[in-house]
Amino acid sequence: MPDQPRVHSLLPARRVVPPPPAPEGPALNAAQADAASHGDSPLLIVAGAGSGKTRTLIHRVAALIGRGVRPERILLLTFTRRAAQEMVSRCERLVGSASQQVQGGTFHGTAHRLLRRFGPAAGLPADFTILDQGDAGDLMGLSRSALGYGDLKHAPRGAPRFPRAETLLSIYSRHVNTGQELAQILGDQWPHFLSWTGDIERCCADYVQRKSARNLLDYDDLLLSWALLLEQAPPIAEQMRALYDHVLVDEYQDTNPLQSRILRGLCTNGKLTVVGDDAQSIYAFRGATIRNILDFPHQFPGTRIVTLEQNYRSTSGILDTTNTLISRSTERYSKRLWTERHGGEAPWLVTVRDEAAQTAFVVDRLLELHEQGTPLREMAVLFRAGYLSADLEIELANRRIPYEKWGGLKFLEAAHIKDMLAFLRVLENPRDEVSWYRILRLLPGVGDATARAAVELLAQHDWAPMIIGAVRAPARARPALQAVAALLDGMRRVEGADRPHSPGESIRLVRQLYDPILKGTYDDAPPRLADLDQLEIIAAGYPDRQTLLAALALEPPAATQDLAVGSTDEDDALILSTVHSAKGKEWDVVFVIHAADGVFPMARAANDEEQVEEERRLLYVAMTRARDELYVTYPLHSYATRMGADFAYSQLSRFLDHGVRHTMQRVTLGDPDPHQQALPGPREGAVIEPIVDLRALLRGQFGG
Repeated sequence: MPDQPRVHSLLPARRVVPPPPAPEGPALNAAQADAASHGDSPLLIVAGAGSGKTRTLIHRVAALIGRGVRPERILLLTFTRRAAQEMVSRCERLVGSASQQVQGGTFHGTAHRLLRRFGPAAGLPADFTILDQGDAGDLMGLSRSALGYGDLKHAPRGAPRFPRAETLLSIYSRHVNTGQELAQILGDQWPHFLSWTGDIERCCADYVQRKSARNLLDYDDLLLSWALLLEQAPPIAEQMRALYDHVLVDEYQDTNPLQSRILRGLCTNGKLTVVGDDAQSIYAFRGATIRNILDFPHQFPGTRIVTLEQNYRSTSGILDTTNTLISRSTERYSKRLWTERHGGEAPWLVTVRDEAAQTAFVVDRLLELHEQGTPLREMAVLFRAGYLSADLEIELANRRIPYEKWGGLKFLEAAHIKDMLAFLRVLENPRDEVSWYRILRLLPGVGDATARAAVELLAQHDWAPMIIGAVRAPARARPALQAVAALLDGMRRVEGADRPHSPGESIRLVRQLYDPILKGTYDDAPPRLADLDQLEIIAAGYPDRQTLLAALALEPPAATQDLAVGSTDEDDALILSTVHSAKGKEWDVVFVIHAADGVFPMARAANDEEQVEEERRLLYVAMTRARDELYVTYPLHSYATRMGADFAYSQLSRFLDHGVRHTMQRVTLGDPDPHQQALPGPREGAVIEPIVDLRALLRGQFGG
C-alpha cells in the first residue's frame, strides 16, 4: 500500500471472522500445551497480546495437580486477589475441587500470611498492624512535622517548599521496591526536590522508626520483610521454601526488583513458572522493570522459554500493524503474532486538522458504528494521559453520549481546573463570593480569617479588585494579595476600554500569576500544567468567557447515564481510558487519539532511551486492545500555549514510521468550517428596562 494520504469516506467496516470460543478443556494449541505440560525446570512463557496466557497458566496448574503435585503445595501469585480467585475457580472445571487448595493470592497477601506465621521467630510480634495508604501518609506527616518540616521558615536557596507527606511516601515506596538510592529517585522523578535529599532521608528514617516502635508495617514492608527473611534468616527461609513445590507468577513483566528478589530467594529448587509479555511492560512509573522478564533466563539457569504467538483477539490486519510497530524495539523476545481471524479492514491512520476535527471524527464514527449495531460499551477511546480527553468529554456531554472514564479525575473535577475557572468567574461576575474565596485561599499566607476579611472588604467597596491589596493580612500574604489585585484590576480596566479579552487570552494572562502558585502547591505540577494547556486550547473555541463558562456549567464533561441514539441498555456507555488503565482489556473498536510526538512518546521521555522504548510499548498496548477495528488519529496542528504561539505543526509519532504506515490505511479529513453564525445581541448602548425584579422573586421564596 503506498504511503500516501487519501480522502476516505466513513464506510461501514467489512465483516470479519468472529473470535473463536476459548474453552477451558483440551482445546490448547501446540505452544500452550507445551507450556502446560512442562516439567520441573524454570519456565518462562512469553505470551503475546491476546494469546490466551491465562488459559495456559490454568492448564499448567491443572497439569501439575494431574501428575501428583499436591494442590496446597502450589503457589499462584497474581497482581490482584480477584485474578487469583478466578484462576483457581476456572481450574476447578478441569481438575475438580482439589484446585481450591491451591495457595493463590497477591505478593502482598502471601507475604502477610507468611509474616504472621514466621515473623515472631525473627522478632516481629504476630499482632503487628498493617497501615493502609491513608494511614501511612498520616504517619509520614507526623514525621514531617516532628522534624520541623511542616512549617519551614528557612528553605535552601532556590529550593521549592518541602515535599508533602504523600510525596514523601511515594519516594520512600520507590526506594523500597526498586532498591535505588533516594538521590537517584529524586533526580529521575522529582528533580525539583534534589536540594532536600538529606532532609527527605531524615523524614524516611523517622517514619521507619515510628513504624517499628508502634509495631506497624506498611504495604512495602510486607514485601521487604519477606525478602529479608529469605536472604538473611536461613532457618526461616528453609521453612518457607519447604511449603511450596511449584510457584507460578502471572504478569511477570509488571514485577519490580523487590519481587524478583523474593522469587530468587523462594525458588532455589528451580520449580518456577512465570508468564508475561515484555512488549507490554509499561509500569516503570510504579517501580516495575522490564529487566525482570528479559533477564529471567540468566537469573534462573536452565530456563526453558515457550512463546505463545497465536492471537485469539485481533484481526490479521491489526496484527500486521502492531507486529511491525513492536519489531522496532531495541531489546525484546522475538515473536510474531498470527491469527485465524481474517477479513475486516486494515487500521486507519487518520490525519485531521486539529483537536476539534479529531473529536468530530471520533464522535461521528462511533455514532455510525453504534447505529450499525456495535454497543457503546464495545468501543473505547484510548489516550496517553487523562487531560488529552478533555475536548472529547465536552463534546460527548453536548451530544448526550454516555461514557465512563478510566484513569484520573474527570477534567472539571480537578482542583487546578476549578482554580482557573474561579478566576474567570470573578472576571465575569465580581460578586461571585464563592470564587473569590477559592482564589484567596490559594495564596501563600492567606488563611480562612484573611480570606473572609478580604471578601467582606470587597463587598463594602463594590467588589473592586484593587481593594484586596489593602486588606489587613500577614506580611507573607501581602505580595500575593497585591499581585491578584493588580492582575484582575488591570484586566477589568482593559476590558472597560472596549478591549475584551478572549477566553484563551484570559487564561493566558491569569496563568502568569497562577502557574507559580500551582508549582508551589502541587508536587506533581507538570501534568496539571498540561491540563491548563488543554483548558486554554478548549477556551480558544468559544467566542467569549460567558459562553465558555456557561457551556462548562450546563454540560460539564462528567460521566452521564443519559441514553444515547436509541440505546435501551442503561449500562451501554463508551469507554474513555488512559492506556495504562486499559491494559488487560479489549474492545471491538478502539480509537487511539493524539498519535503525535510529545504524546507518544511524551516530551519528558524523549531524551531517555529506556523511557522511549517504554513509550513504544505503551502505544503497542493501546493498539492491541482492538478486536475488529482500529483508528489512530493524528492532529496536524497542536496549540503551543506555553510557547506563546497560536498553534504549531505537530510531528507524527516517531513510532509510526514508514513500515508501520505501510500496513495502515491513510485517511485525511478536510478542514471543518471554522465560521460559526453568532446569535444577534442587544444594540450597542441600548438600555433594557427590567419588566420584573427576578432576583427579588427568587429571594422571596424564603421570605427574603
